[in-house]
Amino acid sequence: MVAEKLPAAPTEPEKTKATAWNRFKKHRPSLVGVAIIVVLILVAIFAPLLAPADPDAQELYSKLAKPGTPFPEKWGAGSFVLGSDYLGRDLLSRVIYGSRISLLVGFVAQFVVLAIGVPLGAIAGYYGGKVDRAIMRVADVMFAFPDLLFAIAIMFALGAGIINLFIALGVVGWAGMARLVRGQVLQLKERDYVEAAKSAGARDWWIIIRHILPNALGPIIVSVTLGIPGAIMSEASLSFLGLGVQPPTATWGAMILEGQSYIRRAPLVSVVPGLAVMITVLAFNLVGDGLRDALDPRANKKA
Repeated sequence: MVAEKLPAAPTEPEKTKATAWNRFKKHRPSLVGVAIIVVLILVAIFAPLLAPADPDAQELYSKLAKPGTPFPEKWGAGSFVLGSDYLGRDLLSRVIYGSRISLLVGFVAQFVVLAIGVPLGAIAGYYGGKVDRAIMRVADVMFAFPDLLFAIAIMFALGAGIINLFIALGVVGWAGMARLVRGQVLQLKERDYVEAAKSAGARDWWIIIRHILPNALGPIIVSVTLGIPGAIMSEASLSFLGLGVQPPTATWGAMILEGQSYIRRAPLVSVVPGLAVMITVLAFNLVGDGLRDALDPRANKKA
């Protein structure tokens, strides 16, 4: 029998999916988190329309301007709604454009984590033996270093820049994803439909992709959702240290660093991007908590 013609393994029953969705909808903090994330995505997409000024435009005569100060005449009508930074750049515009970098880093970094961690975890869990031990020993080495410290070392080696930032955060995070996927595969590969697929002559890669991974999506989705705020925090930390995205590109972490010297004279320069980071991280954590509760198999059994 041709493996590609085998019927697909059953994923979660429709009733279970509906139960999980209903449970998620009842988790009000998660809905608040979803609303915040949607707003952040819209702000990032429509930043050129929402920003009152060019985020990189400088006017030294307006440096550290207070909120409400009119724009320079050459900028046209408008005012510094949140004030300006030490180079006279509009703070609100830079915070709006900074959302693009933070969300981009969060999503792309997790994509890299998935691209590395899921295949390695699936291979380790499915084949076991020497392959499993080799992959997991490498993962153990990754776990031996604090994530931020390891990311700093990678950035020092590769150099600052957004592409290197994606690589650093992906390399740091893949081990946790690989271990999660391995655990799921170890459980699922003993199921009857997997044994049936093997008996029918299905290839290993087909069994993993078609029969095992679809049934492991719940924990993977939760892990990715909770990993995005971690990546955003790491980006902010690396930018604060001068190892992230380089100036003049607006990033929340770099803005916090730039404003620390003026915290008493113009506290909003650091406080506003700090609040933006906090709200974004909180929103993704709320959604992640809701998904974890909704997709928890033990909770589904109790429902």
